[in-house]
Amino acid sequence: MPSSPNDPQNRNTPPPSNLSSAAARENTAQSTRSAASSAVIQTPQDVGNLSKRIIGNVEQAIVGKRKQLILSLVTWLSGGHLLLEDVPGVAKTMLARALAKSVGCTFKRVQCTPDLLPTDVTGTSIFNQKSGEFEFRAGPVFTQILLADEINRATPRTQASLLEAMAEACVTADGVTHTLRPPFVVIATQNPVDHEGTFPLPEAQLDRFMMRFSLGYPSMEEELRMLELLQHRHPVDGLRAVATADEIASAQNVIRQIHVDPRVRQYLLQIVSETRSHQDIALGGSPRATIALFRCSQAMAAILGRSYVLPDDIKKIVAPVMNHRVIVRPESRLRKVTAEKVIEEIVGEIAVPTIQASV
Repeated sequence: MPSSPNDPQNRNTPPPSNLSSAAARENTAQSTRSAASSAVIQTPQDVGNLSKRIIGNVEQAIVGKRKQLILSLVTWLSGGHLLLEDVPGVAKTMLARALAKSVGCTFKRVQCTPDLLPTDVTGTSIFNQKSGEFEFRAGPVFTQILLADEINRATPRTQASLLEAMAEACVTADGVTHTLRPPFVVIATQNPVDHEGTFPLPEAQLDRFMMRFSLGYPSMEEELRMLELLQHRHPVDGLRAVATADEIASAQNVIRQIHVDPRVRQYLLQIVSETRSHQDIALGGSPRATIALFRCSQAMAAILGRSYVLPDDIKKIVAPVMNHRVIVRPESRLRKVTAEKVIEEIVGEIAVPTIQASV
């Protein structure tokens, strides 16, 4: 993965040394699991096999959500963050826990409420009377998978405390920058109903999430299977790690090397460009949306075991990548026009390029 001046690995400031003993034990356990792993992720086929292991393991606890599991992995392997928007009780939190256990990553959860402070998320400095100095106590954001449950119930100030962590994988407190341990991902949830006492995410913050999608209700057969799994114990408790954080990081590096034909790039750019000129759209996709679509298409191809991107890969991820990044005009909303319908219309009108499989 190419480095940049903002890359956490290039920062000279070490992570906080006075983590709690519980966090230290988590780090030690994670290091042991990583060292014990002999698998090497070097090719798209390796990424595909890794994804199959993770998805198969998660499906022992999550029933009938393979499409959403694939999209979650696409987001994570692309180096992005995920926003799950759905009604209560459809396994949004359970999905985050199952992914964390399947990869053996450290996992922490923040239950967002109106009285949650930014320091409750990032951490704060506490005066140590013995040493006579202030010590930084790391908050729950110092993990590898952070679940921000019901993020729209937190105040805008607390929501904004996650922006630096999401954009640069680091946290600045008291003028000192602390790096977060890769692979870092934020999985946030919010409910589309019961908006009383909530603070909707502004467009600029929604744009920070690589994907937004819903899980939806299960079918009767899937719900029956769910009851069987829950009869004796919670199915997530029985999951074991089938991959390591190092394998995820290696897969992220492999994905950056996936070939994207110039014709496919033009197809991708045309989709984003059309959102900026469509008559029903007040605000189209930003360049960040273009980058997200590009990275996610690479990840989708790799998860399917291919070393090159096809237009179909873009079609599979364009809706969850773009729907929350465009704003429909008020007069169009009165005509029941939605972002989903507009994106579907745009994709349907653009000619699909023909790509040879020998690329």
